[in-house]
Amino acid sequence: MSVPPLHGGDLLTNPGFELDPPGPTNAILGWNAYSASSGNVRSETSAAIAHNGTNYFKVYQAFNGALNYSGIYQDNLSGPGAVYAADAWAYTSASDALAGQNVAWIEVTFRDASANILAVYRSALITTNAIATGAFPKSTWIDLSVTNQYDPNTYTITNQTAALVAPAGTSFVRYQITFQGDAADSAGSVYFDDLTLAQTAGGPQGDWNIVWSDEFNGTSINSNTWTFDLGNNGGWGNSEMEYYTSSSQNAYVSNGFLHIVALQQSMNGYNYTSARMKTEGLYSAEYGRFEWRASLPSGLAFWPALWMLGTNITRVGWPDCGEIDVMENRGSVLTQVQGSLHPGTNQVYTLPGGSVTNFHTYLLEWTANAVSWYVDGVRYETQTDLSNPASQYPFPYNNPFFIIMNIAVGGNYVGDPSTNTINAGTTFPGQMLVDYVRLYNLTGPLQLSARKAYGKVFLEWPVDIACHLESTTNFFGASPAWTNVGSATSPFGVSPTSTGVFYRLVSP
Repeated sequence: MSVPPLHGGDLLTNPGFELDPPGPTNAILGWNAYSASSGNVRSETSAAIAHNGTNYFKVYQAFNGALNYSGIYQDNLSGPGAVYAADAWAYTSASDALAGQNVAWIEVTFRDASANILAVYRSALITTNAIATGAFPKSTWIDLSVTNQYDPNTYTITNQTAALVAPAGTSFVRYQITFQGDAADSAGSVYFDDLTLAQTAGGPQGDWNIVWSDEFNGTSINSNTWTFDLGNNGGWGNSEMEYYTSSSQNAYVSNGFLHIVALQQSMNGYNYTSARMKTEGLYSAEYGRFEWRASLPSGLAFWPALWMLGTNITRVGWPDCGEIDVMENRGSVLTQVQGSLHPGTNQVYTLPGGSVTNFHTYLLEWTANAVSWYVDGVRYETQTDLSNPASQYPFPYNNPFFIIMNIAVGGNYVGDPSTNTINAGTTFPGQMLVDYVRLYNLTGPLQLSARKAYGKVFLEWPVDIACHLESTTNFFGASPAWTNVGSATSPFGVSPTSTGVFYRLVSP
């Protein structure tokens, strides 16, 4: 399937706070709040005040007699070389203007996989002096652009630029609103609305490129990549109630999607069938970004999952082999997904105003020091304790893993429902649609080069990036028709023509 890039336009979720409930509320959907006092970070409703719409964000200090910080932040997937622009509209009311040494600003930081700060950019500071001199007038919405670059060690300004560049080592970009409250408990608040973080240059993930993928654009499941777990295997350790098959009724490729289907169908003493596909023995990887785009089923009994196991499972067993759950969902809770390590911990993510029955991208970034989970580019969990001291194999996440996709029916994760409960509360069939599975790694740039030799032109491109060559003879036309150049591999020799042929690389 042809799908839009992960990045594009405003990357922020709920940038104008219109997804939030009406009235004063601390439920700021899509954002993480940090506060030294409960209640001083919230969204409010007033069409007369909001810059656009009806909602806006309000922040003030903690009144705890010490220097304190409050605000909200949101993390988005990024990579080295990506370039951004950021701004927000800010307002301080004449009836509640900043006082004392209180300060507010917008901040963009680039961080590595362990959340260490690599680069810092800020807007102009909102201070009582800026208000007094008219640089930030009261009761007026002001567009604050992030243009000041700071030294991340000394926090002194080193440069002024509207191009916010992700440095080497970047895993994600954090957009943050900060209110610094003084120790004198000075009053005053600042409102923010219509926040923007836009990528202006670089690839969707910086220097990360697709090195392996299955786009499911053919007519059948690729048996060189995928195999199946079969049967029930005692409930697979989870009290599951389905019988897994390799039948085309339970797993097939059609219209650019992989379909995994759970059926109410009797087989070998079980009342339900489904499919559990895996790349074990066929494909595995250690580290990188693993991305799925998928739509999940709705139903009390369904337990869809996208996950990975260590390739050494047959030798060391579970859980010593390690388990990474990129995404799992309870089919009765359509607004939440979960990411986990076993052994380890887990985190639940609530989709802001969405449902898992719609297509979403689920991405896991795995490095030697950290594992992070993203939904639609938004980071919601990072784990840095990747060891298991109790095991004779203490570092399960420093080994290759293979990929698994399945829909379980019943089981402990969904509350161990009985057959009668499942039949009463679940509509069959239940279907998970997978658009693609992709692995990204940091590589050189995806670019095409040419050299002449032996009367031909040889086209060359990186062999470690999943891509294919396309050509057209109508490049300057209104709508060039690009054609896939068969099974062309680098280097690829072509004979010069008088009419001209144009070539490009497409990934994946």
